[in-house]
Amino acid sequence: MADGRFDYLETGSLIRLKKNVQDIIIPSEKDHIEMFPLDFEKFLWAMGDEATYPLIQYCFEKKQPLGAALHRKIMNDFRQYILVGGMPQAVLAYINGKDFGACDIVKRRILNLYREDVAKFAAGYEDKVFAIFDNIPGQLSKKEKRYRLSSLCKQARFRTYEDSFVWLNEAMVVNTCFNATDPHTGLALSADNTTQKCYMADTGLLVTHTFRDKNYTDNELYRAILFDKLNINEGMLMENIVAQMLRLHRPRLYFYSRCDNMHRENDMEIDFLIAEGKKVAPVEVKSGNYRSHSSLDKFRKHFSSVIGSSYILYTKDVMIKDGIIHLPLYMAPLL
Repeated sequence: MADGRFDYLETGSLIRLKKNVQDIIIPSEKDHIEMFPLDFEKFLWAMGDEATYPLIQYCFEKKQPLGAALHRKIMNDFRQYILVGGMPQAVLAYINGKDFGACDIVKRRILNLYREDVAKFAAGYEDKVFAIFDNIPGQLSKKEKRYRLSSLCKQARFRTYEDSFVWLNEAMVVNTCFNATDPHTGLALSADNTTQKCYMADTGLLVTHTFRDKNYTDNELYRAILFDKLNINEGMLMENIVAQMLRLHRPRLYFYSRCDNMHRENDMEIDFLIAEGKKVAPVEVKSGNYRSHSSLDKFRKHFSSVIGSSYILYTKDVMIKDGIIHLPLYMAPLL
């Protein structure tokens, strides 16, 4: 209150908040705080581990390997984090017995609440929001993860669906990643809002959303992730978790895509671009056994004047090779 007797903490979806206060003058003393799913550090805390993450931070700062045994242990915890996600109720359901089934029930309830919010607060274009939301796993499972509206309808145009993308992003259901077409001029200045990738804000929810029409026991992603046997869906989940972790400290996410139909050798696709001071750092997400990084090499050569560090996030330990910093996936929030 203005007289200082009380402080208030209000929670709720962004869309619901905007609906409820649209005719109310918001006092200047009011601060808005974005709330995200639990990050990997807090997931470890919930698991009773407060010692590991400071060591991860130390090795990141020194750019030194953690060692095979410790890295293997952390990657096992990280795979559990991918499956469970960071929604507090889902984490709580999991840590009480490490029960993926109980966790999956909670995540399905959360996804149903998302759908109820769409029906209530996206009046007039809820069908378009549902169509985009339901098709996210299919879009992310493709090699090029840009959202292609033609998969919904051959005649679909971005201007018709723009409000639906904005709704999902503003409600923090998704993390939108925009194509920065010219890193020379800055990421925000060259962002093409019509070319975007649409990641789920929580990767645990993405796992459940991908198999929403099947029972938990039929969800092969759980077994594939736990036993490190991922194949076609690996890129989808790994990119999504990196987007989730990068978004913690950034208001917007960016990637780079260039398609030259006349000279295919000039094609480039960089998963993420991040600002490092006045420089731009390309970030590629790879599987542990990747063989090449041709797009990254071309990007570093083409934009050499604005390139800072170059990163590859993958499933192995810290390594610096050919001027590229290789980091385990769980270090993404530290970039």
